[in-house]
Amino acid sequence: MNDAFDFDRAARRIARNMLWLAAAGTLAGWAAAGWRWAAGFLLGAAISMVNYRGLKRLVESLGGKVTGHGGIRFVVRFLLLAGAAYVILRFSSIYLLAVLVGLFVLIGAVFIEAAREIYYAGKRTLDHQDL
Repeated sequence: MNDAFDFDRAARRIARNMLWLAAAGTLAGWAAAGWRWAAGFLLGAAISMVNYRGLKRLVESLGGKVTGHGGIRFVVRFLLLAGAAYVILRFSSIYLLAVLVGLFVLIGAVFIEAAREIYYAGKRTLDHQDL
């Protein structure tokens, strides 16, 4: 059994957890507060997913995996996000608070992954003890 941490597998699980949290939060928002809350949460979750993709690429580039125009992409991405935030605040009828709550989808997914790693690390430790 390999006890080493696998970044690629953890990154895939975090992305999958984000999708599940986004779906669950959108459905819960729709049921509790209507379509405007659900749309806001979904938009925030989508922004969070785009942010995760950028952070993942940044981490990979630190390890030497990815090459490219990271600085230009960084600036363009955040200009687009700022423009989207302006349009949401100015012209949309969706709730800003729901968008802000949706931005925390990445944090929730990372917590789920951390709890999983802690659980399995403890299980591996117990499995390898000589009693």
